[in-house]
This record gives sequence, C-alpha cells and structure tokens, in this order.
Amino acid sequence: MLPAEIIRSKRDRHALSEAQILAFVRGLVDGSWSEGQVAALAMAVLLNGMDRAECVALTRAMTQSGQVLRWPTGGVSRPVVDKHSTGGVGDKVSLVLAPIVAACGGLVPMISGRGLGHTGGTLDKLQALPGYEVAPSRVRLLRVLHDSGCAIVGASAELAPADRRLYAIRDVTATVESVPLITASILSKKLAAGLGSLVMDVKLGNGAFMHDLAEARALSESLVAVAAGAGLPCRALITDMNQVLGLSAGNALEVAESVDFLTGAVQEPRLRALTLALAAQMLHGAGLAPSVASGAALAEAALTSGRAAEHFARMVAGLGGPRDVLADAQLPTAPVVSNSAMLGAAA
Repeated sequence: MLPAEIIRSKRDRHALSEAQILAFVRGLVDGSWSEGQVAALAMAVLLNGMDRAECVALTRAMTQSGQVLRWPTGGVSRPVVDKHSTGGVGDKVSLVLAPIVAACGGLVPMISGRGLGHTGGTLDKLQALPGYEVAPSRVRLLRVLHDSGCAIVGASAELAPADRRLYAIRDVTATVESVPLITASILSKKLAAGLGSLVMDVKLGNGAFMHDLAEARALSESLVAVAAGAGLPCRALITDMNQVLGLSAGNALEVAESVDFLTGAVQEPRLRALTLALAAQMLHGAGLAPSVASGAALAEAALTSGRAAEHFARMVAGLGGPRDVLADAQLPTAPVVSNSAMLGAAA
C-alpha cells in the first residue's frame, strides 16, 4: 500500500480504512514513510478531519506501535488511574494531584511531558529537584509505585513510538491543532501506560492551547468518545486557564508551592478547588468512591491529614530526589529575586 495512495485518499476527503491507518503507523515506526509524506497526511487530516472510527483506529494502532504496560504482571492490584492536562501557565496540578489520589488507594503511573512554548511541563518542574529521575528502570518504577502509589515520569522510547515521530513532524509543519491527531497522540500514550481509567483536564483561556470554548468542547468530546471506543473509560473537565494556577509560574517556584500546598502552609483557593474536583472524578471513575461528592471528601481528607504529602515525599525520594523533600527540597534560586512590592517601589 503506497503512501501516496493513502495521502490522496485523505486529501480527497475519504475515510481511511483500518488497513491504510495501520500502514501509515508502520511507516512512522520503521521509517518507510518520509517526513514529507507524514507531513502531507497530517495536513490532509488537519484540513479534512477524521471520523470517530478513523480516530479510534489511529489511536489503537499508535498504542500498539510499541510497548504496552501491563501492571498486574508487576504485582500491582490497585485501580490504575491517571489525569492528563492539555497544559497552561503555572499548571502544577499534577504534582499535588497524583499523591492525593495515591493516598486514597489509587495507583497513579503518570506519564508526563516537557513544556511547550512559554511554559514548563511537569517533568521540567520535577527536574528542578536535584537527582529526580524522570526515566527510571521498570524495576525502580514498580518499586516506587508499590511504596508511594504514584510515580510522575516521562514516556520511554518504547512507549507509543509512532506518536513520538508524528508529533515531532506536526510540531514543525503547522499541524499541531488537528483535533483527531491531538486525540490520538494523548490517548495512545495513556492506553500504552496500561490505565484502567482517565480524567482529562482540557484547559481554556489565554494561558492555554485552547482559546475558544467550542474548540475545547470539541476536543473534550473527541477524547471521551475515542477513549471509550478504544476501551478506556474517560471523563473530561474544561477548566479556566485565563490566569496562573496558584501563586507561581516557573519550575522551581512551582515545586516549592506544591510542597507548601501539600503540607498546608499555603493553599491558593483556585488551585485547591480544581485539584479536589479532578481528584473526585478520578476516585469515582476508578471505583474508589461511590460518588463524585464522596470522592471529593476522600481527597480533602487525604490532603488535610498530611497523607498526600507523605506519598509525595516517598515518590520523590524513591526516584532519586531529596530524601526529605518536605523539609528541604534543595531547590535552586535565581540569581536575581524580586517581588511586586519591590518593583512598585523601584517604579
């Protein structure tokens, strides 16, 4: 099946067959599709879209393009659940959410990414902690999950390699915005991580990727429907990203705020409300709470009791970070430090 035939089919607004999609994904992985051919199909998808069946087939094929984790073989028995955010300035929710859910009985193998554009990603934030390993061995990852219930790490090269190549090409060919390709990219990695359920946090606002409510709804609906078609229970919340979440933006600053949040020293109300709302959905979706309301109560208890902070500390130490991150995170400090009061005085 020639790449040009597949590209022509989508260019002419035909639905791609499962065989055509499998051929495309194989070409991504083995290199038989050139960058130009991949870019051409990505542009055709951006312009002409994909129906639900096509998107499910693409997601499944990309999931199966590499290793698929099977947690029961590693001795894990708790519900495996995760949350994914489309990203925004100062979005530090993952750092505090994963240990909260872990403290409530969930297993959270959170496969996270680097920042795009003007904001750091979850891995960038955590690597402000000296020694924190974002690419642990499988043995170490399983040990950390057993001890702490959560591990925020990066995707290995074996996990959905088709997406790795496709995204790199989309990033330089103005095809990032395609809803079907965004959907397949996110869900293929989550399915490869062996999740039992997923909650999506679709950010909307001037500090996020999505600026239009209709677009955010379209992406949310696509993610939930395609995940269901691929066998992964999924929920989505559309949340405000018109201002920084919490009180800080910057990798080390956000880790410091996350530690303060978990220990109860400082909990900015908006960040607290969103974190508990997402935790409630995760716990209910994983079967750890009989309702969303009871999930919120469980999450709040885990936070206020300090159990979530303990899980975070065990995760950080287990992945090579500071041994007592709650007492001394050993975070770097910028050579020049100022605050709004100082700037106002200087003005």
